[in-house]
Amino acid sequence: MQRSTQFNIEKLTEFDAVIDVRTPAEYAEDHIPGAVNLPVLTNEERVEIGTIYKQVSAFQARKRGAGMVAANIARHLQSPYLAERDRPWNPLVYCWRGGKRSGAMAHVLREVGWNATQLVGGYKTYRSAVIEQLGLLPANFAFRVVCGETGSGKSRLLRALGDAGAQVLDLEDIARHRGSVLGSLPNRSQPSQKAFDTALWHALSRMDQLRPVFVEAESKRIGDLRVPDALMQAMRSSPCIQLVLPFDRRLDLLLEEYQHFFGEAEALFAKLDSLTVLHGKAVIAAWKQLAAAGKWRELTAALLTQHYDPAYRRSTAGNFPALSEAIVAHCRDAGAAGIARTAAELLISIESAETPA
Repeated sequence: MQRSTQFNIEKLTEFDAVIDVRTPAEYAEDHIPGAVNLPVLTNEERVEIGTIYKQVSAFQARKRGAGMVAANIARHLQSPYLAERDRPWNPLVYCWRGGKRSGAMAHVLREVGWNATQLVGGYKTYRSAVIEQLGLLPANFAFRVVCGETGSGKSRLLRALGDAGAQVLDLEDIARHRGSVLGSLPNRSQPSQKAFDTALWHALSRMDQLRPVFVEAESKRIGDLRVPDALMQAMRSSPCIQLVLPFDRRLDLLLEEYQHFFGEAEALFAKLDSLTVLHGKAVIAAWKQLAAAGKWRELTAALLTQHYDPAYRRSTAGNFPALSEAIVAHCRDAGAAGIARTAAELLISIESAETPA
């Protein structure tokens, strides 16, 4: 008997497992959180079937594809993931549109004796639900937006607030990017837009809407990724926190966190070239000379005073109107102890401000 279900985010926890039978490439782009990938077609096999479908016939494509799917399902049944399963077991199975790929896997699993359910509409239905939720969820939270000049330790403060028990939405960590023109992280590529959206939804869906959520002030884009409009709107209308760190300590922090550029002159120069339209060739050439001479502290100071600080003042003034009434958090040292102390003092300050006299 065929078992299927319409997608419902709240009902995902009712299943013992979620099985994504799409190709590894489709799975890597995005998937339901916690889903295991048991592809019934490999990346190459799916391309081959698509080619046969277009160039020969649908019948020949189905015949060839059926053999591939059967062989792959048999292989999965012998794998530890399925071979070690006992009854009862209640997995949810999905593919791209809830069609033949997930139907075949769900059918075989049910024949074995497991209570497998096929997701109607597949990943496409899930993706639509995520987009819908990202348009609705942000309005339900009370955000506290951490603002501060580049190098003031905003990301470190978020982590310290999380360690202290506060709710934190770390957009830059989810996006794997620090948000600026030099913000790409060494050995960490950004996720796809779909995976970024999924991670945002998953993070928000697990948060307590009765407690504040601390988030860093961001622009609409973090590297190559776009922050959902509803989240940006909620952040920009929220109370702000102004984190202040002395200029020399900001230089220390930036030199520590961006030292991967020290040995990558070409990558750094390419990033600097992208700012030519804003600052002109002469300024960019001067910055490159500092880098070539290994004068990293001088270069960092020049980038802050000539580019980042003016850009920050323009951006926050226009996008975060509540900044003028922000709670100011003074941090004297951006090391672990100093940031932890600032986080603790900030939480006490907020609690005092919200407690009725």
